[in-house]
Amino acid sequence: MVIRPPTWDDFDTVLTLIRACEAVDEGEAESTADDLRMDWRLPGVDLSRDASVVSTAGNRIAGYASIWQRVEGLRFESDGYTHPDFRERGIGTTLVRAAEARAREQASAGALLRTPVNHANEAARRLLDNEGYSPTRFYWRMAVDFESPPPVSNWPDGVSIRAFERARDDGTVHALIQEAFADNYDYSPLPIESWRASTIERDDFDPALLLIATIGAGIVGAAFCLQYRGLGWVRTLAVRRDWRRRGIALGLLRSAFTEFYRRGEQSVGLVVDSFNRTGAKELYERAGMRVERQHDGYEKEIGAGS
Repeated sequence: MVIRPPTWDDFDTVLTLIRACEAVDEGEAESTADDLRMDWRLPGVDLSRDASVVSTAGNRIAGYASIWQRVEGLRFESDGYTHPDFRERGIGTTLVRAAEARAREQASAGALLRTPVNHANEAARRLLDNEGYSPTRFYWRMAVDFESPPPVSNWPDGVSIRAFERARDDGTVHALIQEAFADNYDYSPLPIESWRASTIERDDFDPALLLIATIGAGIVGAAFCLQYRGLGWVRTLAVRRDWRRRGIALGLLRSAFTEFYRRGEQSVGLVVDSFNRTGAKELYERAGMRVERQHDGYEKEIGAGS
């Protein structure tokens, strides 16, 4: 086997690998071509240096890993996959070390490298423990199913909802989301170029699924959603600080449920961070959502002198 950078010629094979891992580890394959394409197109990502694949002599890809700088020199995020047919051979360890080596090339003092892993995947957690990573936070995958139309939204007086309009909304919505998520522990603001690449510049972006809550000409909340085959997904839900606890978040969530149900989707999911301090998990539970599984966020200090 050899370890090398992936190329765009490997795109379909890498996606197939990721989906095979998800089917075994998560119970279903969820990643789409648009998800992987977004990762490879993020501003600052150099595919020739920021990702690795392990391939066999027959050019079958047995493993894949990538890193991304969320905050230049300080916060790195990595993700890795080993095909179920090739596990327990050291491929995962090789890829973890390759991603870490690349991150260290760019790391400043105090830099952290973070990676998520399914809590049920004991082998992956053991690998990260052995490599000096520690679990510091948790992410809950939540879902709700509908056999009948979901409850309608009850909006506060003066609040209405509309679809996103890029020409006038992108800067305001980006700023609102950064402000809302700044309340989470150790949140790193996402530059607008990276936000655009991960939302409105995706090939599968649908403006009707970026819901905007307004009062007058002002935007007070937003929900960014994606429609996968057989699943509606709420990727981001944010409400301006001075408009919280007035029912706007629940209104946006129920509006998303209603839109997905109208499109024929009977299941909606999302992920919530254990470090979210706005009561998001409790809100989702009030909306009828349940925890399906947990992912653990592992991290390791990789800065100079670590």
